[in-house]
Amino acid sequence: MAYEQHTDQTQEQSVITLETEQRNPATTNIDRMSPLEIAQVMNAEDAKIAAAIEQELPHIGRAIEAIAARLRLGGRLIYVGAGTSGRLGVLDAAECPPTFQFPPERVIGLLAGGPIAQTHAQEDLEDHAEAGEADLVHLALKAEDIVVGIAASGRTPYALGAVDYANTQGALTIGIACTAGSLLEHAVQIMIAPVVGPEVITGSTRLKAGSAQKMVLNMLSTGSMILLGKTFGNLMVDVRATNYKLHQRALQIISTATGVEKEVAEELLQSSQGEVKTAILVGKTKLTPAQARAKLAEHSGVLRETLDQLG
Repeated sequence: MAYEQHTDQTQEQSVITLETEQRNPATTNIDRMSPLEIAQVMNAEDAKIAAAIEQELPHIGRAIEAIAARLRLGGRLIYVGAGTSGRLGVLDAAECPPTFQFPPERVIGLLAGGPIAQTHAQEDLEDHAEAGEADLVHLALKAEDIVVGIAASGRTPYALGAVDYANTQGALTIGIACTAGSLLEHAVQIMIAPVVGPEVITGSTRLKAGSAQKMVLNMLSTGSMILLGKTFGNLMVDVRATNYKLHQRALQIISTATGVEKEVAEELLQSSQGEVKTAILVGKTKLTPAQARAKLAEHSGVLRETLDQLG
């Protein structure tokens, strides 16, 4: 297994050479800087993140396509990580159901230490590779699933244990790390490694590495949902209007897509039982909500394809 490939001595030496553990020459005297200078140097370092991710766009595009293909087969998107990396995975998973009306049981974030680790650091638990495997066993991992291992260093045992087990089950494995040539890279089928360089505070990977990971996760989940037809243009047409803000957003989306006034959009939304895509299709055609719903079902819920077919 990947996490057993190096001896303890080799692992200790590798920490010193990891990009995420290097000392940043721009901030060696940060404790002598003014508040403005601290903000300026942090901003300058953050400006490097997008360029690092740009180098990984081909891999990100490939991952988006592969994720969408597995999701169409009924698979689940499962993020696995420890500390900041794991929390970012949990956050991205939690945002998919309200944003895209995607079943919460089909996009899952696994964090070393479980829910309590969301608010209380459980740093020692990331060292247990068997825990990563056990958490996937508990989910009854299937071959159609996607497991995304997230680890800034690319060598966190919890993530590696999960990825190794996922490989044995035939699942798609994707890695996100901020160091090149990592153990994670050798363990996954698709690797995304934006190397953002040394952190402002040495080793504090909740900073640039965390921001890079969040940006990549945004691309993976949003991109795959777009391919699944969860948007119409850049409109969030599968939004679930569960509060006032989201209800108003749904009305605005319907108005924008159909050109009707807000009052008419409200009527369309109510007659369509809160389904934004159904309301848009009704508003743009002479179909009843039931007919619109049936037409959408014929095209796997993709509004663009449905409208194209209807002319």
